[in-house]
Order: sequence, then C-alpha cells, then structure tokens
Amino acid sequence: MHDRNASLGHDLLAWLDEAARHSLPGPGVTRLFCSAEHRAVLELIAGWMREAGLEPHLDASGNLVGSCPRAAAGERTLILGSHQDTVVEGGKYDGMLGVALPLMALKTLREQGVELPYGIQVVAFGDEEGTRFQSTLIGSRALAGTFQAESLDATDADGITLGEALRDFGGDPEAIPALARDPERVLGFCEVHIEQGPVLEQRDHAVGVVTALTGIERHRVTLTGKAGHAGTTPMPGRRDALVGAAEMVVTVDRVLNATDNLVGVVGKLDVRPNAVNVIPAEATFTLELRSPSAEVRRAGRVRLLDAFAEIAETRGLSLDIEQTYSAEAVDCADWMIEALEAASKECGQPAERLFSGAGHDGLAMHDLTDIGMLFVRCRDGLSHHPDEAITAADADAATRVLMAFLRGLAERD
Repeated sequence: MHDRNASLGHDLLAWLDEAARHSLPGPGVTRLFCSAEHRAVLELIAGWMREAGLEPHLDASGNLVGSCPRAAAGERTLILGSHQDTVVEGGKYDGMLGVALPLMALKTLREQGVELPYGIQVVAFGDEEGTRFQSTLIGSRALAGTFQAESLDATDADGITLGEALRDFGGDPEAIPALARDPERVLGFCEVHIEQGPVLEQRDHAVGVVTALTGIERHRVTLTGKAGHAGTTPMPGRRDALVGAAEMVVTVDRVLNATDNLVGVVGKLDVRPNAVNVIPAEATFTLELRSPSAEVRRAGRVRLLDAFAEIAETRGLSLDIEQTYSAEAVDCADWMIEALEAASKECGQPAERLFSGAGHDGLAMHDLTDIGMLFVRCRDGLSHHPDEAITAADADAATRVLMAFLRGLAERD
C-alpha cells in the first residue's frame, strides 16, 4: 500500500495522533469516561467540529455533539460519530477514528463548497467501552431514548457513581431523558470504525461494509467458600472459592471452543482475601458471551450456568450470578449498506460485506433509527492494544468514501 496523494489520510492521522496524547500515563491510550483526559480531548474535538462547520455542545449524558445549522433548526438529520473512551492501554483509532473521520470529511466538503441539503450531527459518545463503569452505551442510549436511570448507580473502582461523575463533568443526569431524539427527524446513524479483525487485511481491501452487529451479554459470577489457614487446614473438605472459579473458567473455554458462532471471555477475576497463605474465601469473575444468534448465545449461557451450579455444589461453594449487561444483535439497514457500497465503488474501493463481532454505539442507536457502518482495515486485525494501526492511504480512502456517501445521500434525500 502506497501513501502517495493520501493527503486527507495524513491530515486525519495527525488529528488522531494529537487526540492520543490525552491519555493516562502508560502504554497506548487510556481515556476513561468523565475523566480529566476526556475533558481535554473534547476541547480538541470541539475545534475539529468548528472547522467542519458544526457548533459543539456538551449534552446532559456526557456526549459532545456538533450540529450544523440545519440540524440546529430541527431539519431531518443524519447522525455520525463514535466513542471517545478507550479500554485500558488501548489504541489510537478504536472509537476516535469514527469521531475524527466524519469531521475531516465534512471539513473537506465545506472547503469544496458542497452544502448538504439535510442536517448533520457528529457525536463523540462519552462511554461505549464501559471501562470505568459496568454500564455501557450511556450516550447512545440517551439519544435513542432507552437510557435506564438505574445505570446512574453504577460505581467505578473508587466507589464514585456514574451519576456523581456526570455531574462533576458538567452533565445533568436528570436531563438525560430529554435527550431522546424524535425518530421522524433522524435520517439514520452511520459510524466509521476500524475492523478489529483480520478479514479486510486478508482480502487486501481498505474498507468494508458492515451487515450486522453482534449481540453481547455480560455476567458477574461470585463464588463464596470459607477462608482458612493454608498450612493447617486439610485438603479434603476445603471450600476454596478460587479453585471453583478456576474450574469454571476452564469450562467456559471448553464450551466456547466446542460451539460454532459463539465467542466469549472471562476477562476479570478478583480474589478475597487475596493473601499468600489464606484459602480464598471469595472469587468474583466476569463472563462475556457474544454471538450474532440470540438462540446460540442463550443455549451457551444455559449450558455454562448449569455447569457452574454443578461445580459450586460439588465443592461446597455458594454461587451468585448477576447479569450486568445485555444487547441483542442488530442488522444494518439495507439502504445504508447499499449506499455505502455505491460510495465505495465510486471511489474505486472494492468494499465487500462483513459482519461485526464487536458491539458498537449502533447497538443502541438501532432503537432510534436505521444504522450503517463502514469498517477500515487495521494492521494484523489488532485493536484494544497500543500497536493498533491504520495507514494514511486507508484513512484517505475511507474519508473519501464517506464524502461520496454524504453526497449520494443528498441526491437520495
């Protein structure tokens, strides 16, 4: 891949390099919802929005929303955007590409004298990853009108609630319900995102058109046994919570490997009292399951939770399982898929269709409006990692495809 004449791509990567500086110290990018780093990056994004002809404002849920005059006047509006937050030690492009790229596209169209005959809003959603709080998709659920007030009680590692963090950040938890958009005034929602997988690289394509977003569910599993002295308590009859959890983790791996179209992970494990010479009295771990099929996911969950109950009973452990998150798989709209394909073809990009194994803000926005998604090739299919990378040529191609999509929608509208 050559980067010659990829001027928009180079400019876009420079923007993304600048955004990546707003991070906690350490490898990669760590930028959490309602943090000092979040506040700082919004100043940068607000500047991009103004360059694109949009007026930025922070909404009650912690989203930064840039609106063109037509959108501000209440005309039918296309919503673009993605999330600003990251996982711990993540990359520069997951989320932020989908904020910066549409702004670069709109800035370029503005410089070319193109005026779109419909409203545009670009949203930098506050919380999609759920890194700081258990609840995710706060901002997109707010716009979709599906925000659940109980999620305000979710706490971070320091015991700060989401509601408290939002107020300190300048949001207004009580005003979130009023953010719900009128579906009649929304044309659709389109997100650009790195693929987070290897398919485009295998096909040697810069971009791909997404057909659907995976369904996701998360559970918190707590096992309670009995602490005791590690040297004086006989092995038989021990109620070791960590040993029970370990058996469950291995069971998860075995079931997932044996089930088609089902993936998942035990990504977090906490042990109490977590002392070198004490039998663990409590072990808590997270279970995440993903599948495009609700039935496959349900069957996998039932199989796993039944196995957990049997393991707990055998080892004399009490078991508590709490579902902390659920989002069903959603389809992208046919017209949006076709419009993105037409835009790709216009730009000389062979954009094949592919499925997203990751969840995105579109999971929530689907409750409001039609959704569409453009994937951009990433090196080695890697994401949620400091080495996450895209080329200037691919960034340029994706920006031009989005510009063609916006112009095509003008003709359609």
